[in-house]
Amino acid sequence: MTTKEEDRSSRNEVAATTKTEEITTLLDEPIFHPHTLTALVVLSALMFYAATRSNYENTADNIKLGILAAIACFVFIGMLQFPDGPFVRPSKPIWRAVLSLSVLYQLFLVFLLFLNKDDARYFMTFFDSSLGIELPERSYADACEVTWDNVMNGMDIFVVAHTVGWFGKALILRDYYFCWIISIAFELCEYSLEHQLNNFAECWWDHWILDVLICNWLGIYAGMKFCQYFSVKQYSWVGFRQIKTLRGKAKRAVQQFTPREWTRYEWKTTSTPKNYFGTVLLLIVFLQCELNCFYLKYLLWVPPEHPLNTYRLILLFLFALPGAREVYQYISDSKTQRMGAHAWLLIFNIMTETLICLKFSENEFHQAAPMVVKVGWSIVFAVLFVIFPLWRFVIHPVKKIEGEQIISKKDV
Repeated sequence: MTTKEEDRSSRNEVAATTKTEEITTLLDEPIFHPHTLTALVVLSALMFYAATRSNYENTADNIKLGILAAIACFVFIGMLQFPDGPFVRPSKPIWRAVLSLSVLYQLFLVFLLFLNKDDARYFMTFFDSSLGIELPERSYADACEVTWDNVMNGMDIFVVAHTVGWFGKALILRDYYFCWIISIAFELCEYSLEHQLNNFAECWWDHWILDVLICNWLGIYAGMKFCQYFSVKQYSWVGFRQIKTLRGKAKRAVQQFTPREWTRYEWKTTSTPKNYFGTVLLLIVFLQCELNCFYLKYLLWVPPEHPLNTYRLILLFLFALPGAREVYQYISDSKTQRMGAHAWLLIFNIMTETLICLKFSENEFHQAAPMVVKVGWSIVFAVLFVIFPLWRFVIHPVKKIEGEQIISKKDV
């Protein structure tokens, strides 16, 4: 190693040590202390107050209130006792609460899985009495002529939701290529499954222009610009007690809701078999999560505009932020031998949703998939899981040069 490289390495070590000391000082702030005994007293007092003040005569109201109290109590316990995730901002207890909600969502899915289809649809009426009614079929491929009226008829609130959704996906994956692969792959999935769901039947310009080139591109571009901003942003590690002015304290309080640091994901998909199969499976799970949204709406008779769909998407977004970070850590770091709790539960959530869709799909879809769809996806999976891995890692593997060092742009 040259003298210049040694100096650079020494400076990086000093910077890392200083950064660690600043983080330790920051975490010494009283606001970051667990306060478990205080929380126990507060929780007990709230439970006592709620138990003595909630003697409603209506049984349904008592049951709903009891379920909400049980959920709140579980989340509160999780905030105190669950393991920490990869994120610190805005506060570790908040991300523990997200993990608690992921556990609760999984338990709800397991309960739903053991109901039959009719009972599951009836159960949804407990959330909203207007549910439980079969949805009218809607197709977006009725008027495919490229006219101003047809294009305007395709513009609705879901266009905005589409763009916002891809903004969130860009924040989760933090990679242009991944986002574009999923964007195009999902449109192909819609083509492949439009014999089951009329909602997937769209005009060609709706698929590739309105969805991919406008909504998806805008959301991905804005999300990646957001990621780039935080990746080069200078972060403040000063604690509240070290700030003297009221304006400075207010600014520091706002910064608490921004990331403590930003990790740029470099998936290096074809570098090792672990990276390759890990990222391919991640993309498949991501696509399955997208498809579950449409199938759950159809099978449980939940209208697209119903708030329950929005709540599910918000929950999965919160689950996926730390989940994707833990998957990235597991794939890219050879020292990480165990997948994090957020990632494990997120995958379990999506798998259970898929099982519900498969179970409730019985006797729902009578038209078989076209032969071109079966052959096409068989070729795709053969290439992804057999042909390309054999060529890349067995027939023509890339030999690593001993002592090779990769220097990032920040080191230059």
